[in-house]
Order: sequence, then structure tokens, then C-alpha cells
Amino acid sequence: MCVDNRSVLPDHFSPENVNDTAKETCLNWFFKIASIRELIPRFYVEASILKCNKFLSKTGISECLPRLTCMIRGIGDPLVSVYARAYLCRVGMEVAPHLKESLNKNFFDFLLTFKQIHGDTVQNQLVVQGVELPSYLPLYSPAMDWIFQCISYHAPEALLTEMMERCKKLGNNALLLNSVMSAFRAEFIATRSMDFIGMIKECDESGFPKHLLFRSLGLNLALADPPEGDRLQILNEAWKVITKLKNPQDYVNCAEVWVEYTCKHFTKREVNTVLADVIKHMTPDRAFEDSYPQLQSIIKKVIAHFHDFSVLFSVEKFLPFLDMFQKESVRVEVCKCIMEVFIKHQQEPTKDPVILNALLHVCKTMHDSVNALTLEDEKRMLAYLINGFIKMVSFGRDFEQQLSFYVEARSMFCNLEPVLVQLIHSVNRLAMETRKVMKGNHSRKTAAFVRACVAYCFITIPSLVGIFTRLNLYLHSGQVALANQCLSQADAFFKAAISLIPEVPKTINIDGKMRPSESFLLEFLCNFFSTLLIVPDHPEHGVLFLVRELLNVIQDYTWEDNSDDKIRIYTCVLHLLSAMSQETYLYHIDKVDSNDSLYGGDTKFLAENNKLCETVMAQILEHLKTLAKDEALKRQSSLGLSFFNSILAHGDLRNNRLNQLSVNLWHLAQRHGCADTRTMVKTLEYIKKRSKHPDMGHLSELALRLPLQTRT
Repeated sequence: MCVDNRSVLPDHFSPENVNDTAKETCLNWFFKIASIRELIPRFYVEASILKCNKFLSKTGISECLPRLTCMIRGIGDPLVSVYARAYLCRVGMEVAPHLKESLNKNFFDFLLTFKQIHGDTVQNQLVVQGVELPSYLPLYSPAMDWIFQCISYHAPEALLTEMMERCKKLGNNALLLNSVMSAFRAEFIATRSMDFIGMIKECDESGFPKHLLFRSLGLNLALADPPEGDRLQILNEAWKVITKLKNPQDYVNCAEVWVEYTCKHFTKREVNTVLADVIKHMTPDRAFEDSYPQLQSIIKKVIAHFHDFSVLFSVEKFLPFLDMFQKESVRVEVCKCIMEVFIKHQQEPTKDPVILNALLHVCKTMHDSVNALTLEDEKRMLAYLINGFIKMVSFGRDFEQQLSFYVEARSMFCNLEPVLVQLIHSVNRLAMETRKVMKGNHSRKTAAFVRACVAYCFITIPSLVGIFTRLNLYLHSGQVALANQCLSQADAFFKAAISLIPEVPKTINIDGKMRPSESFLLEFLCNFFSTLLIVPDHPEHGVLFLVRELLNVIQDYTWEDNSDDKIRIYTCVLHLLSAMSQETYLYHIDKVDSNDSLYGGDTKFLAENNKLCETVMAQILEHLKTLAKDEALKRQSSLGLSFFNSILAHGDLRNNRLNQLSVNLWHLAQRHGCADTRTMVKTLEYIKKRSKHPDMGHLSELALRLPLQTRT
């Protein structure tokens, strides 16, 4: 009604901005409200539109709030009146938060009528309605808490002190005291803890239980620290009351709060005493089964304050406390919390037997919860936590003890594949660490230990499910065995990997989606070839026996239709055979004689190598012929150029046959206009540039025989 064509009412308007029509309508509302005969409806309707006084007068709200506060005095039922005061405080904070006086007035008026609660009228009414006082009094708490919060918001210390002193003077003030502790600032309560304990002691137990008052006090002390000299006395006074509670639910609700105070300010001795008391109260009649959330909270508070796990597990009653979690799902959640804190806060590796035994028990509990219905995300989480523990276990140079731990861990965590993978990697690192530490000291004992590590991996890998996990671990473990001069064991790993390749499926599951496996197989084989360069031939199996076995497997593997991965693999084999024909290999393993040392450029070895090269090249050329179809010409061009580049990089182009083959491949790549002209130009420029190097003059003649196809 205040908006016309010329202007809009601003956010912070004054009555002068309001037109007469709007004022008259608003005033009419308040006149109609004043005509309501019943007190409570009249109060609530007027309070609900209190903000509309801004349309009538600048002082309207400040005048109405005291009047409405006085109006509440006419409500006889103390429960009804306290909620009316709570609503008026809520409205007052919304429309005029700066007018604190009406808030204070509501509070002090409430104190004057507080005795009504224990008067004959209310007591007789409770008898008629069959309501017990302990059930009736908590009904006041929400309203009282709200009033107290409104008053204490940014209130000066003097006002809070005055309010507390007034509460002290009232008898049977447990309900009032509880609201004070719930609403006032924690720092205010904590600095006066002993005063509050004195007030709690004087309270009548019949109406509002003292343990609820101590619980409210404990919640404040969890947020703010009391004076240092009072801390032990505060704990003793509180626990005297808490430990006498017969009802397990009442007991654990209080104990849960005070455990944090104990952990925060005292040593493991006091914490152990508190945990023992909790066990004593919660064990009879299996009361712990109804209090798992509170018991979980206690555990979380203890481990949040004890980051030194050697201290934590030396608390005598900690593990017996864990035994109360007999519901598996809850027990596993508690174990996860413990492991998360350990991984987060354990800075240094440990070999403390107390920590190891306790955490092995915790991890075993998590592991044993895994079944056929366990979600993959849950398995990953459990494996992450167990692996975090395994990584933090170190026995220093006591390698045998370290291996014994890994053996025990394998037997305990056999259902989680990521944990087994972690153990295999850890054992491989242990073998390499042994080699590093014992360098120059190749005793029989050291060699036997390394072989034990190698055997551990060889035994464990077959139990894994993931095909590429097994392949990569066979390769990695073989490399470790080779680095430790365990040649026969390395051969066993490589043979196992070769025999596993035929089992690689066409598709594999990657993050819940089925993906073609050939690209992963190609990557693995390329890594395998790099290792085979330095693997010496076994004296009983002939020249390049591992390469031959691998080629047979590649030949027999069923490749996808329209796939060129087999040819890409054969190209990588050519790179390997080219490197093997060098007088000195590109890299070696210390104290392992590779084939360059064993054969020393022997002509028979080179002849066998050349035969394999010719066989592989024949396979590549045969495949290129099968691509001479319209739909495959682009693939033929790309593969032809790739093969040309391989010959250029790894072949001896002074050989006439090889030289001619490279020219043919160059023409093939351009034959049907499918070649990338820019790539061809750059390749030819590279050849010309390289021909200027010493001993590379033959490349000049080759460049003359490599024309570039022109497109018109």
C-alpha cells in the first residue's frame, strides 16, 4: 500500500514515508487486536505483528514491548507464561535487538513467578493429570534456554553475574540452574565451576536430577578450561555423583561428557579409572547394547586426546572397553576410528609390541567383517586403513623380524587384495633394503633371507584376483630377484608372467566399467621387454629362451578384430632384439652378467638374434598386406610409417635388404594418399640432418630415394 508509481518504500523507512491509507489500515489492525477479549490470543496476535508498529510511530515498538511483557503477568499457568515470554523474546530479538531492557524484564519477572512451579496449585494440577514432577520440569527447559540465550547474547559480565546471584537466592532452582549453564558462555561457567558445583549440591534431587546438572556443567568444561587449581576437585565432585547413578542410560549420558574433561586435563591413570568405572556400570545385564552411540563417543574422545598410541594402549582398561562393542557393525566403525587417528597422527614408524599387537587385533576385526555383501567402497576403505598401519611398522635393521611381521599380516588379511599387494611391495622393498645395507657382505645368511623374501612374493601373487595386478607384480618381483642376483628365482617370476598372458580377458573392469584390455597388455609387454634385455640366458634352455616363449604366447593370443596392437608389440620386440645385438647393452644390473657379457658378440648368438628379427618382421609385413582394403588403408599407412621409423631408429640401413625395405615402407605409407604430409616432411628433414653426422653418409642416398607425395 506504500508503493505508488513514483517511489518504492526504502528498507529503513520512517513513518513519514508511509501514506495515510497504509497508516489507517495498520492502525485498524491494532484496534481489532485490542478488541480480542481473551488474554492469550490477544497477546500472541499482537506480538506476531509487532514489527508493523514501524508504519505508525518511531517509538511504537519500544513502547509495546514493555506493555506486552507486563501483559504476560496475567497468565496464571507458569508453563504457558514461560513460553509466552520465550516468544516475546524471539520477536524482540528480531525486530529490536538493541532493546535489551525488555529481555531483562522478562527474565526477572520469570524469577518472581518461579516459585509457582513448586506451589500447591501446580502440584495439585499435576496430581489430577497424573504427571510426575521429573517429567514435568524438563518441559520448561526449551523456553527457559531460549530466554537465557537471548539475554546472554553479547551481555556484559556484570549482568550475567547479577543473573546468577538472583538464581542462587531461589530455592529448588535446579531447573533454572540448568538453563543458565545451557545458555551462558562456556568461559563464564568454567571460571565459576566451583560456585556452580556448590549450587548443584544445594539443589533438591526430587524435581530435577543432579546428574543432568553435572552433565550441563561438563558440556561447558569441554569447551572452556576451569582454573587449574580447581580441576581435580571438580572431577572428584562430579564423579561422586555420576558413579552413584543406578540407571545405565543416565550414567553413560553423564560419563560420556566428563570423559572429555578427564582426557583433556589429566593423565592416563585418571582416564583408566574412568574407563574402568564405565565398564563396571555398563557390563551388568549387557546394558552396553543400548548405549553404543555414547560408548562410541567415549572412544572417540579418548583417542582424540591420546595421539601417542604407546600411551593409549598402556591404558589397562582401553582394550577391555573395546570388548563391549559386540555388535559387529559398531565394532568395525570403532576400529576404523582408531585406525584413522593412528594414520593421521603417527609420525614415526613403530615396532612397539604393545602397539603392534593391539592394532593387529583392531585391523583383524575390520578384515573379518568383509563378506560377499560388502561394498567395494567399504573394502577400499578398510584396505586403506590396514595398509596405513602396515606402512608404519618398521623393525629397523632387524629384517627377519620385519619379514615375520609380513608373514603374519598375510595370514590375517588374506581377503583384501589391496593389502596383499601392499605386503608384496613391502617385501620387495625389504629385499632391496637388505641388499643396500649388506652391500659387499654377501653372506649365506643374507642370500637365504633374500630368497625367503622372493619366495614370499612368489607364493602370494597367485592368490590375487586382478590379472594385471598379478602380471605387474610378477614383473616387479622378478626385477627385485634379478637385482639381488637370484637368477633362477627371477626366471621363475618371468616364466609365470609369460604363462599368465593367455589368461588375459578381452575386457577388464576399471572403476566399475568394462574396458578393452589390449592397451594395458601392450603397456605391460613394453615394460617386460625392457627388463628382458638384461636377463641372462639360462645355460640349460638355449639362446633367448624367454624371448622365444614370450613370442609364442603373443602369436597364439587371440587379438581383437581390427586391432593393430599385435603388430605394435612385434615392433617393440624388434627394438629389444636390436638392443640385444649391441656389443654393450644400454644398461645393466650390478653383479649380474647380461647376454652381452655372456656371449661377447658371439656369431651364433647374433645369428639366432637375426633369425628372430626376420621372423618378427615377416609377421609385421604379413599383417600390412592384410590391410590392403579400402576401409583399412589409413591403418596400413600409419603402421607402415611406424615400422619405417623403427627401422630408421634401430636398424643398420647399410644392409641393402633393410634399406630397400625401408624405401618400400615409405612408398606404402603414401600410396593411397592417407599419410600425414607434415609428418612425412619432418621425417625426411630428420634423415637429411642425420646424414651429415660421421658414419651416416649412407642416409644421404636413402633420402634421395624417399620422394614426397604431392597433392593437387
